[in-house]
Amino acid sequence: MNNLIENIDKLHTTEMGIERIKRNLQIETDDVVQWCRVHILDKNAAIERTGKNWYVTIDNCRITINAHSYTIITAHRRQKDNE
Repeated sequence: MNNLIENIDKLHTTEMGIERIKRNLQIETDDVVQWCRVHILDKNAAIERTGKNWYVTIDNCRITINAHSYTIITAHRRQKDNE
């Protein structure tokens, strides 16, 4: 198990992060952190750490999380040809 999974309860984001993630992923949810947590814990999620961030790729999205603070920075829909 990696540090992100071990510290999943520390996962959080900012108010601006909530709006950015909802806009980028085009999701309607009252709990963005829980939405991300579920996707991170999915058995099909690919989790990698590069530098100061964790990157979680699942389905058609990529979630970026700061490795030290466990802050969800952003999330984007993946372009099929680019990633």
